[in-house]
Amino acid sequence: MVEQFDVVDLIKTKRDRGSLSTAQLGWLVDAYTRGYVADEQMSAMTMAIFLNGMSRDEIRDLTMAMIASGERLDFSGLSKRTTDKHSTGGVGDKITLPLAPLVASFGVAVPQLSGRGLGHTGGTLDKLESIPGWRANLTNDEFMAQLESVGAVISAAGSGLAPADGKLYALRDITGTVEAIPLIASSIMSKKIAEGTGALLLDVKFGSGAFMQDPARARELAETMVALGQDAGVAIRALLTNMNVPLGRAIGNANEVRESVEVLAGGGPADVVELTVALAREMLELAGVPDADVEAALGDGRAMDAWRAMIAAQGGDPDAPLPIARSPRRCAPTAPASSSRCRRSRSGSRRGGSAPVVRANRTRCSTPPASTCTSSRATRSRRATRSSP
Repeated sequence: MVEQFDVVDLIKTKRDRGSLSTAQLGWLVDAYTRGYVADEQMSAMTMAIFLNGMSRDEIRDLTMAMIASGERLDFSGLSKRTTDKHSTGGVGDKITLPLAPLVASFGVAVPQLSGRGLGHTGGTLDKLESIPGWRANLTNDEFMAQLESVGAVISAAGSGLAPADGKLYALRDITGTVEAIPLIASSIMSKKIAEGTGALLLDVKFGSGAFMQDPARARELAETMVALGQDAGVAIRALLTNMNVPLGRAIGNANEVRESVEVLAGGGPADVVELTVALAREMLELAGVPDADVEAALGDGRAMDAWRAMIAAQGGDPDAPLPIARSPRRCAPTAPASSSRCRRSRSGSRRGGSAPVVRANRTRCSTPPASTCTSSRATRSRRATRSSP
């Protein structure tokens, strides 16, 4: 087989700040997926992208090539609408665990394809695997059947879904290119678009507990992903949330599962509850269920019932004791949590006044850029707001 391009020439193009064509990016992704392009060569390419960036068209072409490397799921046969959420992750970010069953309790299907830890942030699948018997890997038939019967699935992406991303994901973690916005955006959105969900909410973290620490870069990532979703016809929004301190009071796989169950039982730390409720409202609105009484579902047991059904459907025992560290240590907070809340104001909501930012132990007011459009719970990208259905 005669190859269409020389990978070294493509690496040099990006090294010298040039642009790659649709055909070149399509070939690169395909050649890497089938093993013709070696890890060493793709490492050089990812570093060139990290240093020099990619154009809007290049990011779109890279994303579409990654989608084309595998299969696409189709939820048109489901009796329920679908809505999904993705978080870029941060220390103590266990929100997916209570969020998926909470949204599913309103009759909306949540096909949550999650990942492992990346950088210093914990992975949703790693956390759930602390539950005895629970399994992350499902066949497509199992995945679809659980969505129909239970309404919520949290699982690993199948090997046939954007396999190019599976290779690149592992490579980024060992080559110092985790923070490259074109690679983050194409990785997340290739899986989400291939997954086939009709609506998607992005929770983009910034601050010292997230790998995207700079708020401006977090906003750039959010806007890039929203544009990719719009191009693919997905109803999409993005929220920017503050991770300068960890979410909740527990860190560690089993600890975070335990804290998530507390939230589903109507308790839990106020900051985890606040963000879970805010994201649930956005997801349900995207799915055509506005004005849902989300807090009631946490208080009356509906969300807990959905959690138990979801865990049991994947082989887990929701009643089994979770692992406990042999040498536990309880850390006291350095300062008491504040109960203050920032209210939305007309002067601040679109022209950059005092805007609320969801924080780990409290809601803190900050002054965002003038282009920011805010909600009462989290800072929302203005472009993301425009993408509402």
